[in-house]
Amino acid sequence: MRWIKWFFTLLLLVFSALLALDIYISYQAQPYIYRDVNKVPPKKAALLLGTNKYIAKGKKNYYYLYRIRAATALWKTGKIKAIVVSGTNDSQYYNETRSMYKDLIKAGIPQAYITQDFAGFRTLDSIVRAEAIFDLKEYIIISQKFHLERAIFIARAKGQDVIGFEAKSKEGTKAAYRMQMREYLARAKAFLDVYILQTKPKFYGKKEKVHYKP
Repeated sequence: MRWIKWFFTLLLLVFSALLALDIYISYQAQPYIYRDVNKVPPKKAALLLGTNKYIAKGKKNYYYLYRIRAATALWKTGKIKAIVVSGTNDSQYYNETRSMYKDLIKAGIPQAYITQDFAGFRTLDSIVRAEAIFDLKEYIIISQKFHLERAIFIARAKGQDVIGFEAKSKEGTKAAYRMQMREYLARAKAFLDVYILQTKPKFYGKKEKVHYKP
């Protein structure tokens, strides 16, 4: 039937568009991503993008653990002088920002140099607020590669001078495949947010001061 043909044609076009955007965003971000902490150019601050500490049934989220380790490595090698932690703060029972803040302190980073952004509801919110609220202009974004590429794409599209430090990931797992499938849609949304919809963060608020290690 004709409608079936049109349906599959449309499906193919959508899939092709998603794939093209995925490749484009990866290509745009790739020159700014570092994997070796010793090769990362020093910056005044890092933006640590939040994620949940636990996954289903109370199991630890390795993406969370590896992001904490990546931020700690940057700090201990003297690559940064402050960290802004940005994540979701839905309730007293789910607070990405507070969890990461506490675990960074446990890892040996002085709390005076960790600033919390509780309104990082989306990656776009975290990136825009990094400059608008915390006055970060040149900084390092920390996350896994799939997420980091999108964050760098958004930041540089907004005129921010950023680089990324790639946190370790767990390749080949079911969770990794699910993340990758979601990322296709997230990248399409990011492109629309930046170039078509001009999407703004959910909250702005007043400026907050970031304290840097002397």
